Amino acid sequence: MKQKVAAIILGAGKGTRMKSDLPKVMMPVCGKSMIRHIIDTLEKMNIDEIVTVIAPDGDIVKKEVAPHKTCVQDKQLGTGHAVKCAAPLLKGFDGAVMVIFGDTPLITQKTFERSVNKIAEGYGVVVLGFKPADPARYGRLKMKGDELEGIVEYKDADEAERAIDFCNSGFMTFDGKHLFEILDKIGNENAAGEYYLTDAVKVARDMGLKCTAFEGDPEEVASANTREELALLEQYLKKRNNA
Repeated sequence: MKQKVAAIILGAGKGTRMKSDLPKVMMPVCGKSMIRHIIDTLEKMNIDEIVTVIAPDGDIVKKEVAPHKTCVQDKQLGTGHAVKCAAPLLKGFDGAVMVIFGDTPLITQKTFERSVNKIAEGYGVVVLGFKPADPARYGRLKMKGDELEGIVEYKDADEAERAIDFCNSGFMTFDGKHLFEILDKIGNENAAGEYYLTDAVKVARDMGLKCTAFEGDPEEVASANTREELALLEQYLKKRNNA
């Protein structure tokens, strides 16, 4: 890849629903932590910067991602706030910036590169979408041709929006020239009082930036919040490795 690329991995989540004292991203898939799968893929790409957002007690994650940089999210104020914590470490970075959830270890190098190439085409925000067998709980991607008009959370969606089967995987890539300006403009006027990364699409469009989404494999974008979902990730990875 010719352009500069950075990655921000969100790794501050706790393993509570996994019934573990380990941070969620440290839970193993086929003998390797979820976040290590992501780091290994990124290192193959030789990207310029990898920054992981960790919790105040996230020393084990810091050690796992070393020698790459980390920053601390002191309070969990939402995904938009988590990404913003990386701002001091990426100040002035004007390449593509991928934002990756640390519990989605199966996204491939090809998909990462595809998102970066979309930034090179002139998009300000690129979202990886997918079409799950059961879209019920996922945010919906509202498309008009190649343009992504917005992301609507399931609980906020009307009947027509809930009928959309193109869903948000969580993985997003930004033009680094605009990323932190976009994050600065995201508000927290919602029931949880949190700063949602998904609001970045509306903010970017209001700034006159183009946004788009492309489709990935549901197994590739799978994440794990429970031990059952972790076991599914193992199945998917073993199937891929045996293909």
